[in-house]
Amino acid sequence: MSLRILVVEGNTAADRARHAASRGATPSQAYADVLKELAPDAVVDICCPADAGANLPEAGGLEGYDGVALTGSSLNLYDMTPEIRSQIDLARQVFASGTPVFGSCWGLQVLTTAAGGIVRRNPKGREMGFARKIVPTEAGRTHPMLAGRPIVFDAPAVHQDEVETMAPGTTLLASNGMSEVQAVEIRVGEAVAWAVQYHPEFSLAEVAAIGGAIGPRLVEEGFFEDMDALARWRADLDTLDADPANGPVAWRHGLDAQLLDAGLRRTEIANWIETMVRPARSRRGRG
Repeated sequence: MSLRILVVEGNTAADRARHAASRGATPSQAYADVLKELAPDAVVDICCPADAGANLPEAGGLEGYDGVALTGSSLNLYDMTPEIRSQIDLARQVFASGTPVFGSCWGLQVLTTAAGGIVRRNPKGREMGFARKIVPTEAGRTHPMLAGRPIVFDAPAVHQDEVETMAPGTTLLASNGMSEVQAVEIRVGEAVAWAVQYHPEFSLAEVAAIGGAIGPRLVEEGFFEDMDALARWRADLDTLDADPANGPVAWRHGLDAQLLDAGLRRTEIANWIETMVRPARSRRGRG
């Protein structure tokens, strides 16, 4: 029997359209493609709780899934708009269902908020392109989510917000110089969530596309001297996306196999599927 995974899109319809224009797909569509590459036997559904009248699972329907994955978003938790509250409510329903859940970036922040934590604007500013020198904690070094990661690694990342106060039941698994909370496990009753502040689902081309979509802000914030410098950076990432073995370009940006190799880049999601999702299917008598 196929795995059944639900991807929860974090963006509004307007933001999804902007993402699709710059990246060629919405975040949830791109996430679903990654999940199907990692688990070819998976059937992946998408829901968009930020939309009025969204195609949300019916009451009790979440137990029909073996896993739930939450995408990134352009929203900010502390704004607490109806579009945000609906996502927090859905996250609480996921916890109540006991279905294994994974959150990337915004997904981590939504799960944290749903479990009783607090998210803020990072006083250190934006983490853009790549989260550098992520270091597993003592708990993280033996945690199955980070199995296969080295003692220090980099990962794709684009975010301005971070977890200020972890929720009860949270175990910190990794940190770096920009954000103490880079990877966590959150337990709510019998439910278990794995979540990261970075984006293991992103390709290098997606990172480049996001850079292009918010280019003027990145120049204003001092990441690039001007739009031409940004264009060169984007071109290099596109080159590496097509040819990860291009040593000179990889060296110029300090990118190693943890970023260049798609399998290594997606470590946490692959571990989640094999360690949490497939066993959930078996426990529920579907495989």
